[in-house]
Parts: sequence; C-alpha cells; structure tokens
Amino acid sequence: MWIPTEHEKYGVVLASFRGTVQHGLPLEIGDTVQILEKCEGWFRGFILKNPNVKGIFPSSYIHLKNAHIKNKGQFETVIPVEDSVITEMTSTLRDWGAMWKQLYVKNEGDLFHRLWHVMNEILDLRRQVLVGHLTHDRMRDVKQHITARLDWGNEQLGLDLVPRREFSMVDPDEISVTELYRLMEHRHRKKETPAPASTHHLFVHVKSLMSANLGEELEVFFHIYDGRENRPLSERFFVRLNKSGLPKSPEKTERQCTLFVDLGSSDLRKDVYIVVHIIRIGRMGAGEKKNLCSVQYRRPFGCAVVSIADLLTADSKDDHLLKVYACNTESEWYQIHENIIKKASSRYNLSGSNTGLAVALQLLHGDIEQLRREYMVLFTRGVSITRKLGFSDVIMPGEMRNDLYVTLEKGEFEKGGKSVARNVEITVYVLDIDGQILRSHVAAGSGEPGGDEYHSLVLYHNNSPRWAEQIKLPIPVDMFRGSHVRFEFRHCSTKDKGEKKLFGYSFVPLMQEDGRTLPDGTHELIIHKCEENTNLADCSRYLKLPFSKANLPSNNQTLKGTKESFWITSFLCSTKLTQNGDMLDLLKWRAHPERINDSLSKLKEIDGSEIVKFLQDTLDTLFGILDESSQRYGLKVFDSLVHIINLLQDSKFQHFKPVMDTYIESHFAGALSYRDLIKVLKWYVDRIVDAEHQDYMQQVLKASEYIFKYIIQSRRLFSLATGGQNEEEFRVCIHELFMSIRFFLSRENKGISPVAQTQAVFLRTFPAVYGELLKIFTVREVAGFVRETLGSLPTTVHADCPLEAVKLQCIAKTVESQLYINPESRCILLPVVLRVLQAHMQEQRDLVMCARILTSMLSLIKKEETGSAEPVVSEEVDLIVESLLGVLLRTILEISNRPQPAGPNMRLQFQDVTGEFVACLLALLRQMSDRHYQQLLQAFSSKDDLRDFLLHIFTVFRILIRPEMFPKDWTVMRLVTNNVIITTVLYLSDALRKNFLNDKFDYKVWDSYFYLSVIFINQPCLQLESFSPSKRKKILEKYGDMRVMMGCEIFSMWQNLGEHKLNFIPAMIGPFLEVTLVPQPDLRNVMIPIFHDMMDWEQRRSGNFKQVEAKLIDKLDSLMSEGKGDETYRELFNSIIPLFGPYPSLLKKIERETWRESGISLIATVTRLMERLLDYRDCMKLGEVDGKKIGCTVSLLNFYKTELNKEEMYIRYIHKLYDLHLKAQNYTEASYTLLLYDELLEWSDRPLREFLNYPMQSEWQRKEYLHLTIVQNFDRGKCWENGIILCRELADQYESYYDYRNLSKMRMMEASLYDKIMDQQRLEPEFFRVGFYGKKFPFFLRNKEFVCRGHDYERLEAFQQRMLNEFPHAIAMQHVNQPDQTIYQADAQYLQIYAVTPIPESQDVLQRDGVPDNIKSFYKFNHIWRFRYDRPFHKGTKDKENEFKSLWVERTTLTLVQSLPGISRWFEVEKRELVEVSPLENAIEVIENKNLQLRTLITQCQSRQMQNINPLTMCLNGVIDAAVNGGLARYQEAFFVKDYIMNHPEDGEKIGRLRELMFEQAHILEYGLAVHEKFVPQDMRPLHKKLVDQFHLMKSSLGIQEFPAYVRASPVHFTNGSPRTCRNSVPSIISPDGGRGVTRRSYPAVNRYSSSSLSSQASNEVSNITGQSESSDEVFNMQPSPSTSSLSSNHSASPNVTSSAPSSARGSPQMAEKHKHSRENACLSPRERPVSAIFPNPLDPSQRAPSHQIGDTTLPRSDPNLSAPDKGSSAKNMRSQSPAPTSRSPQKSTVPPFTPSPTECQSASLVSNSPVLSGSYSSGISSLSRCSVSEASGTELPSGDHPPHPLPPPTTLPNSISSSSDEPIRRENKTPPPYSVYERNNPRRPVPLPHSLSIPPQTDPPALPPKPHQLRTGSMKLDGTADPRVPRPRPLPRKVSQL
Repeated sequence: MWIPTEHEKYGVVLASFRGTVQHGLPLEIGDTVQILEKCEGWFRGFILKNPNVKGIFPSSYIHLKNAHIKNKGQFETVIPVEDSVITEMTSTLRDWGAMWKQLYVKNEGDLFHRLWHVMNEILDLRRQVLVGHLTHDRMRDVKQHITARLDWGNEQLGLDLVPRREFSMVDPDEISVTELYRLMEHRHRKKETPAPASTHHLFVHVKSLMSANLGEELEVFFHIYDGRENRPLSERFFVRLNKSGLPKSPEKTERQCTLFVDLGSSDLRKDVYIVVHIIRIGRMGAGEKKNLCSVQYRRPFGCAVVSIADLLTADSKDDHLLKVYACNTESEWYQIHENIIKKASSRYNLSGSNTGLAVALQLLHGDIEQLRREYMVLFTRGVSITRKLGFSDVIMPGEMRNDLYVTLEKGEFEKGGKSVARNVEITVYVLDIDGQILRSHVAAGSGEPGGDEYHSLVLYHNNSPRWAEQIKLPIPVDMFRGSHVRFEFRHCSTKDKGEKKLFGYSFVPLMQEDGRTLPDGTHELIIHKCEENTNLADCSRYLKLPFSKANLPSNNQTLKGTKESFWITSFLCSTKLTQNGDMLDLLKWRAHPERINDSLSKLKEIDGSEIVKFLQDTLDTLFGILDESSQRYGLKVFDSLVHIINLLQDSKFQHFKPVMDTYIESHFAGALSYRDLIKVLKWYVDRIVDAEHQDYMQQVLKASEYIFKYIIQSRRLFSLATGGQNEEEFRVCIHELFMSIRFFLSRENKGISPVAQTQAVFLRTFPAVYGELLKIFTVREVAGFVRETLGSLPTTVHADCPLEAVKLQCIAKTVESQLYINPESRCILLPVVLRVLQAHMQEQRDLVMCARILTSMLSLIKKEETGSAEPVVSEEVDLIVESLLGVLLRTILEISNRPQPAGPNMRLQFQDVTGEFVACLLALLRQMSDRHYQQLLQAFSSKDDLRDFLLHIFTVFRILIRPEMFPKDWTVMRLVTNNVIITTVLYLSDALRKNFLNDKFDYKVWDSYFYLSVIFINQPCLQLESFSPSKRKKILEKYGDMRVMMGCEIFSMWQNLGEHKLNFIPAMIGPFLEVTLVPQPDLRNVMIPIFHDMMDWEQRRSGNFKQVEAKLIDKLDSLMSEGKGDETYRELFNSIIPLFGPYPSLLKKIERETWRESGISLIATVTRLMERLLDYRDCMKLGEVDGKKIGCTVSLLNFYKTELNKEEMYIRYIHKLYDLHLKAQNYTEASYTLLLYDELLEWSDRPLREFLNYPMQSEWQRKEYLHLTIVQNFDRGKCWENGIILCRELADQYESYYDYRNLSKMRMMEASLYDKIMDQQRLEPEFFRVGFYGKKFPFFLRNKEFVCRGHDYERLEAFQQRMLNEFPHAIAMQHVNQPDQTIYQADAQYLQIYAVTPIPESQDVLQRDGVPDNIKSFYKFNHIWRFRYDRPFHKGTKDKENEFKSLWVERTTLTLVQSLPGISRWFEVEKRELVEVSPLENAIEVIENKNLQLRTLITQCQSRQMQNINPLTMCLNGVIDAAVNGGLARYQEAFFVKDYIMNHPEDGEKIGRLRELMFEQAHILEYGLAVHEKFVPQDMRPLHKKLVDQFHLMKSSLGIQEFPAYVRASPVHFTNGSPRTCRNSVPSIISPDGGRGVTRRSYPAVNRYSSSSLSSQASNEVSNITGQSESSDEVFNMQPSPSTSSLSSNHSASPNVTSSAPSSARGSPQMAEKHKHSRENACLSPRERPVSAIFPNPLDPSQRAPSHQIGDTTLPRSDPNLSAPDKGSSAKNMRSQSPAPTSRSPQKSTVPPFTPSPTECQSASLVSNSPVLSGSYSSGISSLSRCSVSEASGTELPSGDHPPHPLPPPTTLPNSISSSSDEPIRRENKTPPPYSVYERNNPRRPVPLPHSLSIPPQTDPPALPPKPHQLRTGSMKLDGTADPRVPRPRPLPRKVSQL
C-alpha cells in the first residue's frame, strides 16, 4: 500500500538503477530525487531535473537528506536543509558538467583543462565542508575560496553573476532592489579592480656572489636608499657569505631572506634604490701573501644598486644578477652608491668582469597580516624583518619599538708621529649605568643576531676616513637611563705582526639629566687620547669628561682647539622615550605649576608622533589642569584638546582614534568637565559670524565630534556620581548651544565666503554627533535637533556654492546613521531629506550623492511577510512617491540620453549613478501597493499631466530593458526589473483604458505602451528556451513566463481599442510580428488573432490589405538582417511558417471572411518569402560557400522583383549579390547583376537621394557611374563584347552633351576592348547540369535542375567534388536517368551531375568563314539558353555483326530560364526536350563533322596559320588508316544494303546524302594530301608516302576511280591567294531538295576499349558520369576478337557518335595504360572532349536531309545496353589518350588537332564484308575522330586570325588508336612545347608570314569538290565549339604496347 511520505522527501541516488521493473524510474548515480510515497522498501517520486516523469525505485538506492517543504500537498517543493554554499556548489557543478564536455567538443582545450582542475578543487573543498571538522576561521576561508572559484568558473563560461552575502546566495525577493544592486555592483567591482594596497614590502633572498677572485669571507649589507633626499630609508639587512660566495648558514633561511616592511606608495618610485655594500674580511691588501699576518680587517669590496621601480614590472620572484662595482679611490667608498646612481663612471669600475650578486627580489603588497596568510611558506620557513628608519606612514597603537641608530660618519686624526697616514678601525661598545658592556646589543643589521661590539671598516692610509656605516642599538627602555656608547680608535699596522694599537676613544651618553634622550642629528665628539686599554676599564673616570664639542664650556679652549674629531649621526625610533623637553615639562606640570601656561602654548609645536606616544598621559594632564583651575586655563586646555583631536584626523595617526575612544570609555574621569567644554564651545560658535579669521573656528568645529563625546561622557559620569542632578540645567545648555549653531548656520552667504566654509566644516562633522546625543536624549529629541539644525540652513541655492554638496553629504550620513534607521525618528527626518533631495535632482546636481541617499533610504523600506506594509512604511512610500517619483523618472531619462563623458572613470561613475537610480526606482515601484497607485493616479490634476507621466514611465521602462542597462551576466537583476515592470504596467494599463480611450484617445501613449510591451517580450533574458533546464525551472517557479503575461495584456488592450485599431495599422504589424516569432505556443495563440483583426480592419477601411502585406514583408526582411543568422533565429522563423500556413486558428478565421481569397494568397506569399529568407539566413552563415550564398540571393532577389514588386528591397539584394560575386571573383556575373540596377535608371537629371553607398546625385550621374563600373567588371571577366555595347551607349551620351573629353576616353576604352578581343586568350568554360533532389535541400534548390557554368579550368571531377564540398551531406547519383518520386520525396540530398554542351544562338557569326576564332569563341559560350546531352541506346534487336544498325541516340535539350552567363553562374532548367536520332542520321552527322574538321585543318595549313603540320598529319592518318581498316564499310553494310533501303523508303534522301559525304570525304582527303605534301617536313616524308599509298587503296576499296561529276562540278581553289579573298564565295550546305537541312545530332563519346562488347561502352559511359569504371575493368581483359577494333580505345568519340565502322582484326590493345586512362577520364567534361563541343542545332525532323559524306566517317552505333553516357566523356578520354603530344600556338587559343599514327593506314573497301574486318568500330574512324576536335565545326582556327576555306560540312568521329599501328604517337595532355620540334629543325619548312603577306602555293593541288547545294544558306546552323585550352599535339613515336 503506497503511503504519502512525511519526512522522507528528498534524497540523492547512491547507485544507478535501470528501472526495468514495471513503472520503474531509471536513476543515475548523483541524481537528486523528490519522494512522494513509499511502500515496503520502495519509493515513488521523480528526478528533480525532470519532474514530469514519475516512477518507483528501491529505497536502498537513496541516501535521504533533510529538507524543508513549501506548499505542502500536490504542488509541494522541496528545499534541502544544508549549507547554502553546498547547495550552490552542487547545482553549479551539475551545470558546469554539461558545458565542460561541450568545451572538449568545441576544441577549447585550455579552458577545458583549467575548468577541470577548478571542478576537482571545488569537489575537494565540498568534502571538507560536508565533513564539518573545520574551525570557524578555516570554514570561512574555505567558503571564500569556494565562492571565488564558483565566480571564476561562471565568468569563464558566461554564466550569471550570483549575488552573495557572507558567501551564501541571496534571494532577490528578500532584500530591497537597492541592496541587491549594491551586492551585484560590489561583486562586479570586485571582479573588475582590486583596490591598490597602500603598504608594500620588499622580499629579498640572497643566493650567492659569483666572482673569480674570492677566497675571503664577505659581509653583504642591503638597505633602501632615497636618491632624491640622499638618505637611507631603512635599516640594514646583513648576510655573511663564506669563501665560495654562498650564505654561511644555508639551513637558517632567516639569515638570507628578509622582508623590508612598511614601504609607503610614495616609496615606490624611480629614485628609490636597493643599495648593496659588500665588505670582505681578510688582509689589508687584496693581493697580500697569506703568511704576513693573521689579523683580519673589514675592507671595502664592492657595491651594487637596483631601482625599486624595476621590480614593479617584474611579476614573479625573478632572480636578479646585480653588477658589483668597486671605487677607484678608497676614500670615496662612503659615496660609491651615489656615484653609481649618478652614473659618475670616472669614480668607479666593475670589480670584475664576471662578478655578480644573485638575489631574488619581489615586491609584495598589502598589510603584513594579509601577507602572513597569503605567503605562509615565507613566514613559516623563517624570514627576518628589516624595518624602516623611523615610524611607518601609519603608526599603530600598541606598537613597541626602541631602536637607536648610530651612523659612523667620519673622523679627523693626526698622523701621530707616523710618516704615512693611519689605518683607523673603530670598535663600538654599549655600556650600562654600571659600566658593564651590554651583551648582544650592537647589531650591524637585521638578519644576524646582535653582538657585544662592532668593528668598523678600515680605510687604508687615511687620516680623514669616512665610513658612513650605520649600526643599530636595540637597547631596552629601562636600560636607557645612564647607558652610554664608547667608540675606541685603533691604528692597524700592516707591519708589526699586524697588531691593532689603541690611540684614543670617544663616548656619548644616551640620556640627559632631565630625562630627554640624545637628540637626533649629527654630533661632533671629542677624541680623548688613550693608549692603554686598562685606562678604559673604569668608565666613571672618563664619563665626567665632556663628550661633545657642542657641549664644551666656552673656557675650555684646549679641547676645542684640537684638530681631532669624530662625527656620528644618531636617530632614535622609540614609542616610549622622547627627546622633547616641552613634552616632559607638560607631563610634569604639577612639579612646575608656573610653567603650565607656557607648556600648553608649546604643545602645538610638539611633533605629532611625540604626542601620540604619550596620548593618555597628555589627556590626563589636560583634564587634570581643567579640573584644578578651569577659570584660568579653560580656554587654553580646550585649544590643546582641539589640537590633539585634530592631530588624530591625520592619516598617519588615525589609528589612534580607537585609543582615544578607549580612553573616553574607560579612563576619562572629568565628571565636571562638561560645563566648561559646553561653555567654551558655545563661546566659539557665537563668535564665528564676526570672526575675521575663520581658520581656528573651523579647527574647533572639526573637533566637535570628540568634544561632544567628552561632554556626554562627562555628563554621564556626573549623573552617576550625583544620581542625575542638574539634568535640566544640562539640557538648557545643550539647547542653547544648538540655538547658537542654528543661528550661525542660518547665515546666508554670497559666493564662497569664509563663513560658508565654516558652515561646511560643521556639517561634515555633525552626523557623527547623533550617536553621542542618543546616549542621553530620546530618539525624538535628537531627531528634533537634527531636523531643526538642518532646517535652519539657507534655502536659496547658489549653483556654485560649496555648501550645497556638503549639505547633501550631511544628509547622506544622516540617512545612513543609526538615528534614521529608527522608524520613530525617520518620520521626523524624512520631509527634510526629501526636500533637499528633490531640489538637487530637479536641477540635476550632485546626482551621485542623491543616488547614494535614495539607495540608503529605500533599502530600509521592506514589505512585511504578510504582504501588507506597516502603516508607517506605507506613509513613507506615499511621501517618497509624491515628492520623488516624477523627478526620479526625469532624472533617469536625462542621464540616459546625455552623451557619455569621455574619461573611463567618469563613464563608470555615470553608469553607476544610472544603475543606482534605476535600482531606486524599482525598489520604490516594488513597494507601491494598489492604494499607492490609485493615489498616484488621482493626484494628477489634468489629463496632460497624467499623459506626460505615462509617457515618461513607459520610456524609462524601455531604457531599463536595454541590454546595456546592466552587465550581461546580471540576469538576477534583469528578472527583478522585469517583474517590477510587468506589475507596474498591469496597474497603469487600467489608467490607459480609463483615460485615453474613445473620444479621449491618445495615439502617442498607446503607441508607447505597445512598443514597450513588444520589447519587453523580446528581451533575451526572458527567452527561457535558450536557458539550461535548471535555470528555466528556477525562473518559472519564481516569476512564471512573463512573456505570456505581457502577451495577454497586449491582447486585452488591443481588444479594447475598437475602431482606434486603425491607427496602429500598419505601424504595429512589425512589432507584433516580432512577438509571434518568440517560440512560445501560448504567446502565439494570444497574438495570432491580432493579425487577423488587423487584416479585417484594413479590409474594412480600404478594401484591401496591401499595407498590411507591405509592412509584413519589410519587417520580415529586416528581422532577418538583424538575426545574424544564428540557429535560434532559424528556429523562430521555421515556426512562423505554420503561423501563416496550416495554423488552424488564422486560416480558419480567414476562411470565414469575405476577403478569404486575398487573405490566403497573402499568407501563401509570406510563407514563400519566409522560405527564401530562411534559406538566405542559413546560407549567409559564416563559413558557408559562396555558390550557395549567390544562388540563394538570386532566388530572393527574383522573388522581390517578380512576386512582390518591392523595388527598394530588390535593389538592396542586387547589391548584396554584386558584393558576393566580387568576393568570389565572378566579374562577369557581377556585371550582369549591377546591370539590373542600371536598367532601372534613365538618362535623366532627376535627383536621387543617398542610398546604400551612393551619395546624393542625379540619376544621370548614378547611371554613368554604374556603366563605368559594369564595363570595368566586364573587362575583368573578359566579356569585352558586352563592355563595348555599354561603352557605345556612354559615348552617345557624352556626344549628346558635347563632353568630348570623356567621349575621347570612352572611345579609347572601346578600342582597347577590341584589342583585347583580338590579342588576349579566353578560356572556354565547361557547362554542367546539376539536379538537386530530396527534401533536405534549401527551398531554392529543392527538386530542381540547373545548368552551371564551371570555373576556369574546371573539369567534371573538380566540379563534382566542389558540389559535394558545398553540400557535404549530399549523395552523388550514379546514373543520368531522371529520378523517380521516391528520390524527390526522400529526407536526404541527392546530387546528379553531368556535363552538357552549349547550343549557341548566334549561328551566323559562327558559320561565317574568315571570322577569327577569338571572336567566335565569345558567341560559342555567351548568351546560351539551350544545352544538349546525348545518350546512345539500342532499339530493337542488336545485330552482333554490325551493331550500328540498331544504335540510336537519345538527345536531351535543356532550356534555361535565363541565358548563361547572367546574374548567377547557374540557372534553373525551364524546359526539357527529348529527341531520338536514328542510326543513319547519326552516321551523316559524324561524317559531316569530320569533313568540316578536315577542311578547317587544310585551310589553316594552306594559309600558314599553323606553325606545325602535325594536326593535319594526324587527322589524315586517322581517316585514311581507319578507312583501310574498314571504317566506312560498316556504314555501307548497314545502310547501303537492299534490306535497309527496302525497309526504310523514307530514308532515300539521307542514304544519298551519306553517299555524297563519303565521296566528298575522299575528295577532301586527296586535296589534303596534296597540301600535306607541300608542307610535310623531311623526316615525315616516309609517313606521307605511306598515306598516299593507303589513300589509293582506300579509293579502290570505295570503288572510286573518278569522282562523280557533281563532286567535281565546282571545285574550290584554295590556291588562288589568301583565304580572305575567297571568303565570301563559300557556298552553303544545301539539301538536294533545297529546303531541308540535316539535323545533326551529337552524342557523348563513350570510352571504348573493346568493341566486341559494346555493353562495356555503356557501362564505361556511365562510369564517366559517376567517376567509376567497373565494367571497363572487364573490357580490358577481353581477348581481341574479329570485331575488335582499335576504336575501342576511343577517347574522343564525338558526342554525336558512339560507334564506328568495323576495324581489322588486329585486336585492340588491352594494356593497363588504357585502363589507367579510363580511370583518368571518368566524368570528363566537354572541354576535354573536343568533339562533344560540335553540335549543330537540332532542327525540326522534317528539315533533315542527307548530306554528302565521303570516306569512313559513318560511325555505326552499337550496344543496346548502353545507359545514358556522360555527354562529354569522349572528349575527356580523347584528351588523355590521344596519341600525340601537343603544342600550343603562341598567338591564339587553339584546339588540339591530333596527329594520327603514321602506321594507321590499312586497306579496306566500302563494300568489304570480310570477316576479318567485321567489328563494331573501325580504327580508321577512330583515328579520324581523333582529329575530330572542335575545329571540326570550322568555327575555331587553331592558329592565325583567318578562317579556313569552306569545306564540306565535317563530322566528328571517335578517335582511336589502331591496334595494328607499329609507331602510334603518344599525346601528352600536360604542358605542350611551344612549337613543334619539326618546325624548328626542318630547314625546308617555310616560315609562316603574316596573312596579308602570305604567298600563294606554287603548285595547285587537285581541287576540292564544292560544298554541295550552294543554296542551302542558313538552314543548317553549325554548332561548333572550340576549346582554346587543348594544346596542339606534337608526334612522338611510341609502340602500341606502350599505350
């Protein structure tokens, strides 16, 4: 039975539970669970992070924890009872865990590892806290450490700042907003800048001295030295080093480490130095022999200096190597450090090139206690403390110190009968009152313990030595009296065994008779002669003698006159002893009452440190004097008291204030003093107004706090003693005193008068008095004093009066004082405070102070738990609201709109003050209840005031919502702000409804309201979807979803508007649309009806809702631009589509309306726009490829133009597209894009506004600028023809304006473009058809096919790879068939890519002979609308003997929506047409193309346009050789047999045409051989002879002896001059009936390796498309069969043809080389397949007519299994395997004609049916087609600028390599040599001349037959394309086996 749990409410999972039982809840270790019920060892409940899923789990898996339960019952929440820091740690670590893994994924390794360490550290600390064994202090440290780590991690991960008080999180609801702001601000500041420390300490660690010549022990002294004042700042730190230069006692770190303590900030400057003196201990001379003497002396060694400023830059304890210098003359040793500092380098030098002192130096900051905590290791290991000379900047009470520093300055000695000067050593002793030497009280410095004596340096042979050695005598205070210091002088002889001889002494007593110590300063001591040590044994004998020359009586001339003297400087630093006689006199006033007056007067001259030493004694003295003779000394004592009190205000002595406080509390006994003090104080106050000098008055008032303390304490003592006598009298005195004060405060002053300054001084100290008064008076009485005192201040305000600021500070202190916290006094003081505040805020003065006061006031007001405020609080809120709310709003507005000041500090201050005012406003609004709002709204006297107030408050709220209002991690503060805003808005919306609707409607207020609501909903901090689940849960629990609340409010307000709604259409469409984009279903449900409503109202008003539509579209676009394309925005937009589409509520509503049609169409339009904008947003993301971006922009741009007709948007996107093209270097496309804008403009003078990057200018100027830019881009894109058109247009304009200067420039530009057409090479692009199938593609690509213009040099594989890179998730389809519906609907991306061939429009230019190829190339590849792709297939049964009988071609023609190139590199296919080409038509096309190619080559050769005859040789060889192998025989077998003619009577004409073409080919060959003979180089003669022999064989095999008459009828003479002369006589191709042109078809060539199985062609063809070639592998291994032909290796079967006539049975090569080529050639694009480029325009089938064909050009097709081949694979294959290396013409882009192998000629006859020759392809045809490059069309000449003579229409054939050839020629397709070898080496080869000078050939070769049927002009367009990039071949003999 399940029982609800009572106590087991909360637990943590100890072990993971799979939840496999019924209703089981899976748990993971560490999850926290809330338990609802229990039953026999099981609990039922849920995991806190997913409360919706409830289930059961074993109780043994749960560790129960104590917890508080809120809202007991169904909706109870559980809060664990544990330290809040632990709770926070746990939840924070959970949040971090998920983010930490993400860091790893994002590859942010550094932060990943740092966070990992911090998380481990926090877990460790958490264990310590949980165990609970820590001391209170340690726990505090651990918590501090934890919170610091948590804050660090939150900051690094961009999480929220947590407001904390005492390490635990603060609930923002439980403290006032102002307090919350302060906490946040404090944490934020702490994060930003730590306050600079005022005390600093220098850590020194001596490591070693490195020097080459040591060997003696050293003493090293460090001290800090002030270079500006030339004095030491600290005592010395002393380290002994051994003979190796290392510290003597390494185990005692305090002997080598010290801390120079208490350096002030002023000591950290450039001219403060660390000075190091090094003394050696040993022989007198450094180089003396050892055995001379054993006595050791202290001798100078060297000095080093380093500036403290250098350490400020060094971060860590860097080791420094200090250079050590020695002085040139020993007598200057005392000032060596000064010389080094001054860089007086003549006086010192390096003591050795490699001498250096290694020390670690580090500056530490903060007070010494803090350092003890932070650097515990330093202090535990041991470090000596080196103090400052004198007290530190701040003297602490209780500090004990009694150090006498004596510096041995210099001496003056007589020679003493010696010939040379003495070596003097001083020994110093301290002796006590009994003459005993004080042991260990002489210290050379810190670091080493003190000794009994001290030996000075010895300076060699110097009677005026200067030592400058400082020693420290730490003598206890009680031993000072009677002690003296004795200095003994000895001469150190270097001869007589080195003994030291005493020759004199000096002494100085430490304390004078009257108790004063030896005064600080320099003393000249008398040197008393003495040579016996025994004479010094009894000191009483010499102590009677004078010790100092200053103290000598005037009559003692003998001692005064001696030259010998010894100087010392003494300095006492003592907290107990004084050198000041006046101080002693005052303290002993009872002994000398007559001196009291004098002593009190002199007190002001005594040094402050002396007074504070004896503070208590001094105060006792003063009050003692006052008690005894108040009449006489009252004023003097009061003045002295004021002096001492003000002394403690000094920062140096401020720490003595507590000492005085303790004195007042515990030691002060002047019970009667209060009367005198009040009396004197009043006396002074009364005299302030009339006093000439206000300085002293100000001193008195400055001390008033402590004077009041003494008065009050004195009165309390009196009351205690007397039982409260004279109470009334005392009160009267105080009242009178305050009256005097009020009188002096009420004085008005003009400007800055001295009295005003005195008033300011009083106001500064006044708040400190409140606490004292409260000790005797009631709260109300004190509040009354304060109110009246503050109220007495003059009210007239001078802006420049300093009193105003002070008044505010006084008020601020008042508000922060104990007095104000009490509600009783608060209600008395509040009006005064508010009055002053209001005045200042209205004038915008001292805002920082005002903010501080307001913050303090409001942090005191808290609502009670019950929700109803106390009446007192309620009244206060009333008062504040009444006087400050309006001013506060205005202030925030003004500050926010004010330009931010420049300096960073000022800016901070401004931001702070805005923040503080905002916090105050929020705190105030949060305190306001319903009643307050009602009162507030009723208080407005007129509608206008209310309107202004509402406008103000809405504007302020908009400011509060701004993201920059608070730092970005202040989510807590933002949520509180929003909560207050929404509460207030709910109150105010009522006022809006009541006062500003119907006839009183006010658009501005309503607009402001709606605008506020919209930005409120759209704030980032309210988008809960973007938060982590835990954060979202917290916010929802605390505040709910505030967006929905505001949305409902908008809805209800909108409904209230009625007919006024029209005022907000279309203005509010955009803002409301933004709200609907918030992915919150409830919010959408609320907002959608508003859109319907808008459409409805707009329809009623204007009959349509064009406005709504326009606004919607604008807003959508701008939202997109702002969205920066992040994922969340994509989500938002995705979610708006259903809003307008299938969203039930809106569509249903619309369907009910009369305007249903237009409404639905609007929604459809918007939806389509959304889809495009969505794609655009996605594509514009960083890292997306340019191609995608461009396609998407084109789609959007067209949508704006065609569907929406939004011109401005359209133009914007034109420019976006233009920029994308420029970036991608698509200059031609960029030009076409900009042309769209250009076409919108006219040549008019209409002025245009500034737009995008265009300035304000006339339409004419902008169009001119655009024209010039477009021409420039056409030039860069080598599209010069288009540029010329624009140049002409511009020239016409310039001409019409008579602007000849520009006209001239334009004509020159035009001319330069013509030059470029003729001179520069243009690359011919490839075109690819791409299909994008599947739903995963962006909308603008989905299930569409495009044709794309490739980049320069881009072939199919490269293009395919590029597309797959752009769409990495796409799958490449392996076939070219149209996909079916399953692919269209698939949730994937499929790409189908193959090459297509362009069908040029401008046939007239291309067919015109004599037009240079440079010009033709433009027309071949520009303005192309249609593209073609051919696929061979078998129809009917396949004839194994002759496959060509059944081989058809399926020709697909694609028509685009726009011609290429255009505004994009790709355009969508608009129309597909499929035509089937019969085998016979195919044969005709093939032979026509080959004939055309032959003609072109012959003409080029004849007119000397070719530098190399190889292309012609190859072509002739290919045709003739193929014919011998039976190439044309297969066509004869197929089409000239009776069966075929009988079965196809309709093909009679075509058969005749085929026959004509064969004869024509023979004639062309004959003519070609004649030309060839003329130009053939010597080494090619044998090949030529072979060709001639084979040609005769071929003729006989065709059965030709004489050419038929019609062939000879009109020979074309190529020999009668240059081709230019006969260009126009070229007859056109005409069909016999004069009307119908032959429709030529072109097919992609298929890789053929073995024609015995044509199925391999098909599969190879497919493999070309897909880049694979499985079936070709089989083909390679096939044995040669009777039908094997070398055509099987065909690499360039024209797309028009996929099969050829049979070859001889020599067998096809089956080498791996071929296999390799098949791989290389997979997926080739048309450019590599020259043949594929030659497609004539397909004409109507009715126009087809047979054309004449001669020779073997009929290529029968075969293989019914052929699936769709790649349109251009043949070309590519040809390229990689055609048998000759190529060379490129230097002048011209050439198409590679391929030289056939010289041995490829075989004999065959047209009628030959021999089985040997039976086969699919004849090698002759293949060789022929190897030459069938694009020249075949006659449209491109390989070199030179002149066109060939017209030849019969050529046909393109597949090229192949004859298997029988012995020396086939290998063709490279890499980099060809510039000219053929033969051209350079053959002496008989004529040099080609320019055509105008070309010499006609001497012998006339036989004439070519004319083009048949001269009249067929234009009916047949040649669609030839040439490839300028295919290099021209050069023959290289190779063996077949090598191919």
